[in-house]
Parts: sequence; structure tokens; C-alpha cells
Amino acid sequence: MSSGGTVFSAAGVWPLLAFLADGAQGAARAELARALGVPAEQAAAAARELLAELADAKALDAALGLWTKRTLEPREEWEAGLPTDAHGVLTGDPALDQQEMDAWAAKRTGGLIERMPVEVRDDTALVLASALALRTTWQRPFEARPVRPSTGPWQGRTLRGLHRRSVRPDRAGVATAPAGRVTEVKVLGDNGVDVHLLLGDEHMTPGQVLAAGAALLDGTCPVVRGSLLPLGPAGPGLRVEERPCADPRQPTLEVTTAAFEMRAQHDLLDLHELFGLTAARDGRQGHFPGISASPLAVGSARQSVLARFDALGFEAAAVTAVAAAPGGPPPTPRYLSTVVTAAFDRPFGFLAVHRRTRLALTAGWVAEPVPFH
Repeated sequence: MSSGGTVFSAAGVWPLLAFLADGAQGAARAELARALGVPAEQAAAAARELLAELADAKALDAALGLWTKRTLEPREEWEAGLPTDAHGVLTGDPALDQQEMDAWAAKRTGGLIERMPVEVRDDTALVLASALALRTTWQRPFEARPVRPSTGPWQGRTLRGLHRRSVRPDRAGVATAPAGRVTEVKVLGDNGVDVHLLLGDEHMTPGQVLAAGAALLDGTCPVVRGSLLPLGPAGPGLRVEERPCADPRQPTLEVTTAAFEMRAQHDLLDLHELFGLTAARDGRQGHFPGISASPLAVGSARQSVLARFDALGFEAAAVTAVAAAPGGPPPTPRYLSTVVTAAFDRPFGFLAVHRRTRLALTAGWVAEPVPFH
């Protein structure tokens, strides 16, 4: 992954590769199986299970679409593994077919993605597509306020900062990965989808930070939660301190981060080896006899992605109040309160995670936060 901002959804790619593997043969089948991590004969069942899991999640909308030319007949046993309403027909008019598929993409993502990432051409015989959309509202909203980092790549810029205080210090933690330390802060949604913010040591690359975040999900990376961290600098952007207070208080977690919005376009064939599509690109022969008797090869494979992170969406409000302060000297502090502060004030990563299955639905790197207006 480059150091620039981007976002990607592996959960949108995996089912498509699985259904392709189910109908592939020869080198294409072997490459797809290696990319998927499961035998090709098990791939379609695993894809159906994943799609069913996503469809049952309250926060998600997931769909699969198939379009074929009238002259191409999919094999019944392969098509039977797809959702019953997935199959559409390519009319042979590229402009008309593109319009129909763009409308499908917009409908299935609630208007977040307005166009299908691949273009229909005269020679297009089959299009297999997935759509995934998720929305969540924070269990505890952030307060939007300007933030002006004093160091790092965002130094001197006034950003749309988001601040929140809670009594859950264990929502923050420091992981020790092979490449360095990573601070993780979990922001919980109200419908089963959470966002994990990830800030690595300054020398770490985006790929190393996100890999550590993925290792945290499967439990292979050790992590020390906020309530067990020592006083002082405890991790990247993370500090534990004791503050005087007038009455007993629970340990708290204060999080400051930056709002972000990003869109990305990915050509999967640029990384054909990673996705198991090297042999499948060869148009001199067919690679998917299990899909159709008509010879087929992969002509293009792309993904469009959007990610947006803010306090709660868009809200406007005004409050006017007059407060009366009691007379006399302020109370003398008699207690100490532990405060864990986390500041994401330089480029950081994130994972949108389905809480029950711990599946990372989208992953991204924030290089350009939203400016404060």
C-alpha cells in the first residue's frame, strides 16, 4: 500500500473470486484457490455463507449481481449457487447496459457509489458484481472542534477535529507488532459495526499498521489495554496521566481524531498475482467451463470505494445559557483521576469491523483529513 490515502474492501472482492474459482479450470482455478485460501471446490459454499452472514447483519446491505449476453448460457449448477434474483441480461447495447448496471450499483449502495467500476463494451459477455454498504451511528457521538497539529505531516493545518470522552479506557490499547507499536482505539457503532482507529510508530508504513490491526482482530498480536498501561507516554499518540480532581472519578479515555472522507478506484488486474487472476486474463483460451460452455477470460476487474467518518453525520444546533457560579474559593483538589488520552493527529489507518464475526469490511489509510470550516 502507498503512503497516500486510500480505502479498500476485501469483503467485496472475496465472494467474486470464490464464484470464479468454482467455475474455473487449470491454472486459473489453482491461482484463484491460492488467493482465496480455500480449495476451489469449497469456494462457492464459503462465498454463499459469507454473503448470508452479511445479509443478516443489521448495519449492512450486501448484494450480488450477474449479467450475461443472451447468447451465453450459464451452467445450471453454477448459477444455482447465486442469489435467485441476481441474474440480468446484457442487451448488446453498451450504453443501455451501462446505465442499468450503474443504477444497480447506486440502488444497492444507497447512492454512495453511483457507477459500476467496469465499463460494458461490445465484446462484454458476462459481468459479475458485488455491492456492500454499511452505516452506523456512534453509541457516543463526538464533539466537532478545530484541531491544529503542532508536529507531523499535518502541522499548521486547521482540521475538523473530533473529540470524545468516555469511562472506557480499555477501548484503547497498544499492540506490539513485528514492525513496531500500534495504538488502537475502538469506536463502537449502535448496530454491530465498529471502527478501529490505528496509529503506528512514525517509521511504520501504512501496510504494516493495517496488518497489525488485522492481527489484533484474530488475536495473533499481543495488546495491552488502557487500564493496564503505565503512566506517561504509552504508545503512538497515547499518554496516561493522573489529573487532580475535586471528587472521586472513574478512569477515562479522551480521544481526539480527524474527520475524513475518501473515495478510491482500484484496478484489481494491476495486482493480478495477489488476486489469483494472472492466468484468467489470457484471452487466447477459456478458463471457466464450469460457468458456461462459452469460453471466458477476465477482461477487467475494478473496485470503487467510499469511506466517511464524522461526529454523527450532519447536525446543526444552537444552545444559549446563563450559568451562575457559586461564590467563594474553588474547592481544594483531594483526589487523582487517571486519564488516557489518544491523539490521531498524523496519518493513521482504520478498519470497519463487523463486531460479531470480527470480519474487516473495509480498510483504509487517512492521509488527507477534512479541513475545519
